[in-house]
Parts: sequence; C-alpha cells; structure tokens
Amino acid sequence: MRIYYRNSKSSFDNRKRIILTLLLTLFQCQLLYAQLKLVPIDGSRADEGAETQSTLRTEATLNLPFFDDFSTAKTASPDTKNWLPGSGVYINNTLSNSQPSLNIATFDGLNATGTPYNLVNPLTQNFTDTLTSQPINLAGRKAADSLYISFQWMAKGLGELPDSSDYLQLEFLSKSSGWVTAWQQVGYKLDTIYKKQFVKIADAAYFHDAFQFRFRAYGRNSGYYDTWHLDYVYLDAKRSVRQPYVFDVAVRKAVSPFLRRYTAMPLRQYRANPQAAVSDSVKTDVVNNFNNFNILTSTFTIRDAVKGTELFRNQQRSIYVEALKSKSLAVKTSPLNVSSNLDSLKLTTKFLITTTDTIPGVNLKTNDSITSRVDLTDYYAYDDGSAEYGVQVNQKLGRVAVQYTLAKPDTIGGIRLAMVQFNKDVSGQGFTIQIFDSKNGKPDKLIAQRSVGARYPAQRNGFIDYAFSTPVAVPDTFYVGWLQLNEQPVTVGFDRNSMLGKNVVFYNLGTEWAKETALKGSIMIRPYLGKKATGIVTGNETAPSNEFHFFPNPNKGIINWANASLKRIEIFSIQGHLVQTIIPNNGQRSATVELDEGIYIVKSSDGKRSFAQKMLFVQ
Repeated sequence: MRIYYRNSKSSFDNRKRIILTLLLTLFQCQLLYAQLKLVPIDGSRADEGAETQSTLRTEATLNLPFFDDFSTAKTASPDTKNWLPGSGVYINNTLSNSQPSLNIATFDGLNATGTPYNLVNPLTQNFTDTLTSQPINLAGRKAADSLYISFQWMAKGLGELPDSSDYLQLEFLSKSSGWVTAWQQVGYKLDTIYKKQFVKIADAAYFHDAFQFRFRAYGRNSGYYDTWHLDYVYLDAKRSVRQPYVFDVAVRKAVSPFLRRYTAMPLRQYRANPQAAVSDSVKTDVVNNFNNFNILTSTFTIRDAVKGTELFRNQQRSIYVEALKSKSLAVKTSPLNVSSNLDSLKLTTKFLITTTDTIPGVNLKTNDSITSRVDLTDYYAYDDGSAEYGVQVNQKLGRVAVQYTLAKPDTIGGIRLAMVQFNKDVSGQGFTIQIFDSKNGKPDKLIAQRSVGARYPAQRNGFIDYAFSTPVAVPDTFYVGWLQLNEQPVTVGFDRNSMLGKNVVFYNLGTEWAKETALKGSIMIRPYLGKKATGIVTGNETAPSNEFHFFPNPNKGIINWANASLKRIEIFSIQGHLVQTIIPNNGQRSATVELDEGIYIVKSSDGKRSFAQKMLFVQ
C-alpha cells in the first residue's frame, strides 16, 4: 500500500534535510574517535662504524668471569670488548621499565645498518639479530668446575610481542659440532618482569680456548615486529642454581625531568618564570639484585654540561634497600640561577650511588650512576629523545596538532620532527607543517604553514629540521603539527616513556578538532624559537585573514565564494579521493560542481600554499 501526501515536494525536501543532518552528525561523531595510530618503526639508521658480524674467531680474547649488563656501552651498539660487532642488537634504557640494571640489549628485527632484514616479503620469517660473544678461553675446564651462564630476558617490553612461531635461543660453539642450541624460549608469553635463566656448560666439546656463545632471535624479517630484551649476562665457574643472585645494587630508570612540563625548553622562556618551569623534585630508582639487604649513599648533582661546573648538589646517606626489591630515590629541586650573559645552557643531572656490592673479577661500579640531559637552548620537547613507536594519521587530509604553552609570547623559527619509517620509504612525499593559535583549549586559526618533503635522519632517534623562512609570532598558547596530503601517511616518532605530552594532542579529519586521549606517551615534535619580531604574524606562509566560505551549503550544483584570492579549488570525497578541480579565472566567484549527492571536503588555495578545508553537502 502506498500513502500519498498532498505537499509531497515539501515533505521530500524536509526528509532530505533530515537525512543530510543525520549524515553530518554521523560524520562528525566518527571524527571524535581516536584517529591516530601507533605503528612499529623500522628503517632506523645504524651507529657509525657498524661492521658485518663474523661468526667464528680462532683466538681467545677473554678469560672468566664474563659479565655484561650493557651499562658500559657508549653507543647504541654492544661493547666490542665483550661482543662481536654488527649484531643488529640495540642497546637502550627505554624499551622496558623493569630491567635489573641500567641498559638492556634489545633484539628488534633490524640489522646492523638499521633496516629490515627482508624488504621484499613482509611475511618472511628467519633469524634476525644475533649477539655473539668474543672468544673465551675455556681450555682445561671440566664439568666438575660447575660452569653456568645466567641471564635475564623478557619478551615485548615497550616493543612488539613475539608470536608463537618466534623464539629467542642461546647457542654454544662446540669444538666438534659447531653451534649447538642450549636453550630456547618461544614467543607469545607476555610478562612484565624479567625472567632469570641458568644454563649449565658441561659438555667436554665446549672446553676449548675459543669458546663462544650467542643469542639469536627468530621471527619476521620485515622490521620491528618481534622484540626480546636481554640483560645481566654472567658466565663463570663454581656457580650453583641454588644461589642464582648477583651481589649488585644498580640504578635503573632514567632520571625524571628537571622541568615541570617539558624535557627541554628555551632559555629565554625559562628566565621569564623559573619557578613555574622547574619540577618540585627529580627521581630515579635503584634495584637490589641480591637476596640480602643493602645500605647505600646517594648523591645527586646538576652540572653545566659544557663547562663542567657544578650548579646543585644533594646527598642522602644510609638508604636501606630490601633484598630483591627496588627503591625510589627523590631529591627536591629549585630554580637555578642562570647568568644573563648566556643565550643557552645545557645541563646534566646525575644520580650516583655508593654501594657495597661486588663480584670477584667484575667491575660493578659502571651501573652505579645514571645521567640525563636537560637542554635550555632554543626548543621545546615533551619526549626523551627515543622513539619506541611511530605515530600516523589514518586518513588523507587529516591533521595533528600538539599544544605548547609559553611563559610569554614569542616567535617560532621552525619545527624539528623525528621522522621514522614504517613498511615503506616515503622520502620526498609531501606533507604540510602547521602552526595554530588557541581558542577554548583547542587549535583554532591557522597562523602559518609550509609544504615540505619527508626525509629520514642519518641515525637512530635523529630529527629533521623544517624551518620557516621568517620567524612566526605566536601567542602564549599555540599548536604545532602536520597535515597529511597523501593516502600513504608519514610517520613521526613516538616516545612511550615520557608521559608529559599525553594530554596535549589533537586531531582533525574534517572541520572539528578533537582531543586524542588514547595515546600514552609523547609525539616527537619540537618547535624551536626564532628571532624576536613585532606584529601578530611574521611568517611568510600565513593563512589569509578572511575566511574561505563556500555557499550555498547544502548545494544543488553551483558553489559560490567571496574571496577573490582563490587560485585553486579541489573537492575530495570523504574517502580522500580527488573528484573535481576548479581553477578560477580573475574575478570568478562561482563554478558548477558536477558531483553526485553526498558529503565532500573542499580544499582551497590562494597559490601561496595557504588553504582552508570545508565540508560541502551536495543534494
């Protein structure tokens, strides 16, 4: 049965308006969902001097005991005193937070040059990182000597969880049989603490003068997908599984930020309000790896990193640390007096503990101190300088913006981005860096922008500098970020350790800014100051002061605009596909749109890379 209405055209128009309103509401609601995603990183660059690893040496270089907790590593590569170079293993103190001492060795699926082992087939599985010891003299040893190798391991940490088909294994070099598997751990078993492992060396074939052992990871060869972490590798005679503990108290976690809101800030902004800039306290923690208590002394200092001058000192004595427990060390801080003659200052903050720990023949003092750098130079940072993941916008024409608050209005000279690679090299691909002012706690008007091409830094955790040609004046609260122009997103480093930047991220996939609440960490984007300027805006790539406005909306086939400066109008589907381009003639203020009914996004340009995005409804 059909029902006919007398005023059918009016009712039909009303129904279409209701449908369009519902579509708009649905579209805007979709924008409120988290639209930033974290991805594993790959393509990180190697340390200088990395070599291809050999698997066999004929001359012994080490005697027992063998001990390495990786605290002596000066770079991101293992210390070549103990290990063959070129392993691909990444030495860091950021990819887990429950390690037994300062620094861990991470097997991350990237080779010694910092790139995936296999870029052709993303599903290929094989051995990836291999950490091989230098030759150790075991000649003349016997099973009765009770030789054990112990170590601590963990899967995932702040990286990616290995799958059930992945594994980490320990191998020994037999004089007669080559490499022999002595221990293996399969993936998928997640834990938040490190597991202690003891493996006995008893076969006579291992007792030769060029014995070696190695750890090997097996998993996906296409990048940073399966992560294992290793620490506290200890090989010696006269050991027992009944006493698996090491008489050692070690520092562990990074020194917390000296600054209240940032990990780094410009010195001239610090001077404007030092009291508000500095944290109430700084802290780290120590862990007692022995099954008896220990009493220690802690000394905290702040120094000028360039001159070496001590600017602050605090000492705490008789600190009691329970057996097999960790303990926080905290020191109250206050603003530093900084000479007015300085335009920048680099600081090192350091905790040093004095303990009674020891292993005969091993220097355990290398894990008794931990330092952190604080830059009071020209830039702001929320991150600690290490990228555990990458962050992307998951839609073409999507925007990201991170909030920064100044002590006083200033100028921005450019933006530094920690560009990282995920699956595909997008070098040269265009995107746009942007600066916005603030309104009601969200990004508002576009102040300045610049079209740039994606580039990757020369080394792991490096930054790419994108400068504006002239400084851009900003208010006391502003936002910096980027606009994605292509279907393939650019990827920016994401720090999982610093939580200073977790509540200052916003995204926009159309006409409305929404706060990102799901990310736990800091995007590695660093605005830096320019020279002082007068006026509101001094950037050469600014947005026009008058709004780009298209009407009528909803539209029936002809769009109009009031701004005479438009040189190009592009209309995109909501999926991000370009469906029509309009090149206005001089004085042209309208054009026909040949589009099906639906929702579209209009991007307009004045020829100087300034643009505005508007939603257009065609009915």
